[in-house]
Amino acid sequence: MTKHPRKALIIGAGIAGPVTAILLKQAGIEAQVFEARPHSTGMGGGLQIAPNGMHVLAEAGVASELVRRGSVCQSIDFYSQSGAPLGSVNRNMAERFGQPAVSMRRAVLHEVLIDKAWSSSVELYFEKRLGRIEDRPDRPIVAHFTDGSSAEGDFLIGADGVHSAVREHVVPDGPKPFDTGLVGFGGFVPRALLEAAGAKPSLAMTFGQSGCFGYGYCSDERELSAMCWSTQPAHGIDAATFRAMDQAALRRHLRKYHADWHDPIPQLIDALEEIIVTATLDVATLPNWSRGRTLLIGDAAHATSPHAGQGASLALEDAFRLVCALRDEHEIRTAFQAFEHERRPRAERIVALARRNGNQKREFSRTGAWLRDRMIKVMMPFNARSWDWIYGYDARALSARPETSARRDRLAA
Repeated sequence: MTKHPRKALIIGAGIAGPVTAILLKQAGIEAQVFEARPHSTGMGGGLQIAPNGMHVLAEAGVASELVRRGSVCQSIDFYSQSGAPLGSVNRNMAERFGQPAVSMRRAVLHEVLIDKAWSSSVELYFEKRLGRIEDRPDRPIVAHFTDGSSAEGDFLIGADGVHSAVREHVVPDGPKPFDTGLVGFGGFVPRALLEAAGAKPSLAMTFGQSGCFGYGYCSDERELSAMCWSTQPAHGIDAATFRAMDQAALRRHLRKYHADWHDPIPQLIDALEEIIVTATLDVATLPNWSRGRTLLIGDAAHATSPHAGQGASLALEDAFRLVCALRDEHEIRTAFQAFEHERRPRAERIVALARRNGNQKREFSRTGAWLRDRMIKVMMPFNARSWDWIYGYDARALSARPETSARRDRLAA
């Protein structure tokens, strides 16, 4: 049995990695974090952390700062391509779930998490790309990096995302990231554009005959403090091909694609400072999340497409519940098994939900799009609380422990 103090090697400094390290330090476990990319404060587009994720950020001591530097989202409002309202969900999140939903720049989230990790005496190393993992009995586990360096610890956590290198060690012949056939385009625009259009502090989601377009505030700053994004069927052109285009070509594509969509969508496209292109990926269910003293968390374990808005929040839940498992069970393999037993049903249910939601953004006939919009409008009042099981999950509470065996059996079926 491994005794305290223990030392974790964490691969990946996105969201789950730094938060896991911060929480491990709070629990008296040392942590080193290794990231393949150079340290950057300008990474990524925008995202939203739901109440279930904000609970974990509160435990890590950064929720208040992110509320201050982000934008509290008061609802998600749905529209047709012509601008007709279809309904609204996710109102009064703070009152209902104890934390708000907060939209923010990914770069801000990253900056806050890295600063908090450093101030918590977490060791962070950038430009450290994992080469292989060595896990021999009665010896420390070793992470070997491609620059020839290595690090030793008592266990290793793969928090390195959808393209996880650690996954190759845990499931050598496992599934690879799958392109769902949707391409995302996004970026930031001046806040004044949304204010001039009368936009509320919410996320606006417009469903078209093909694809969707969303926008909302992501901070209280004046410049480029709103985000917008377009999700489209690939139509034979993958994200890599779009990324090879220059900004003028991408803007022309978006203008043409959304030419007859309601205001302020055309104006937002014209105002985009930089268009970021992303593939929409997920990963088929893995047979196991751990191997020996190595465990996968976040997108490395259960990569989900963005259509449920839960990728970051699920990763944050993982971080907290993993630390609880390690605190409650000193034998590492047993703790890893307990963690997976608890987390897998919920994670896989959300991954499946995101896949279904993505189907709403594919190509429809004119009649099919009209019927979809009518169904959204009719069903919205009945479905408004159907996501409470997601947002109402509090990783800190006793109710966050494993779902019933009956539910697990239903999910497995």
